[in-house]
Amino acid sequence: MHKEASHKVPVKDYDFSKDLSVDELVGQMDAAWGFTAGKLATGVNIMEAMVKEKGCVKFLSFPADIVATGTRGVIREMVKQKLVDVIITTCGTLDHDVARSWKDYYKGSFIMNDSKLHQEGVNRLGNVLVPNDSYGMIIEKKIIGLLEELYKEGKKELSTTELTREIGLRCCNESSILYWAAKNNIPVFVPGITDGSVGYQLWFFSQDHKDFRINLLKDEGDLNNIVFDAKKSGALIVGGGISKHHTIWWNQFKDGLDYVVYITTADEWDGSLSGARPREAVSWGKINEKAKRIMIEGDATVIMPIMTSSLLTRLKKEKK
Repeated sequence: MHKEASHKVPVKDYDFSKDLSVDELVGQMDAAWGFTAGKLATGVNIMEAMVKEKGCVKFLSFPADIVATGTRGVIREMVKQKLVDVIITTCGTLDHDVARSWKDYYKGSFIMNDSKLHQEGVNRLGNVLVPNDSYGMIIEKKIIGLLEELYKEGKKELSTTELTREIGLRCCNESSILYWAAKNNIPVFVPGITDGSVGYQLWFFSQDHKDFRINLLKDEGDLNNIVFDAKKSGALIVGGGISKHHTIWWNQFKDGLDYVVYITTADEWDGSLSGARPREAVSWGKINEKAKRIMIEGDATVIMPIMTSSLLTRLKKEKK
């Protein structure tokens, strides 16, 4: 909210006198304000402006854990509808996206007998249960099979964007984020490619194929070209870690991001990247001083479905 508007815009109560769509509810959040609700509404407004800005390259950064939940479907829809141009994520995203293309994960609880789960061959990710045969086994089968095919075709050196494209086309189905990214020519960068099951399979394959390589520097060259060719850039950044930092790091070379929405549950007092607020990135030049930006504190598995549903409704109205 602009300073000149303070003390002049009244807070309004929610009105449930009629059935509300998700977008109408978000619109009421903008008037109700209500701490984080007001931030969520602002986030949708920024996302809408970012998507509509011609020449704006739209980044999506997120960690792997949310891909183990139904939020995978939110990200898939954003990719399918071409609401993003570039994805930067972690190796675990590849793991979960491949595995869930063919196998189920299951509902669990944060408080369970983890020793018993281990004995039963079930891994717990928060309150999501991942049986061994829904994870390591299917990933090994799909990825080793893919690598053998690529090697026979003479493809012995790949960037992570080339690898994720091949995984999307050959190892996944239409339920997959990587499938739609490949179909829509949206590059998926994985700077920490060895940190996960797919990464382990790459290493394992390389033991018997010594001339097999993953070329991370080619990825950096591609990111360099994307950033330097962009008139404007924006990002939806979920969580922190290498995905977040890689996104903001590269954008400092074009005077910073012009649109930014952060979603995180982390605090900033410990100096962590996950908890660092957008204003900190301004000091580094990773976010432009004049950027439209917001920080939304909360669980992405709640916030992202609401924001994306609202945004898609608005964009559909624009097309009519």
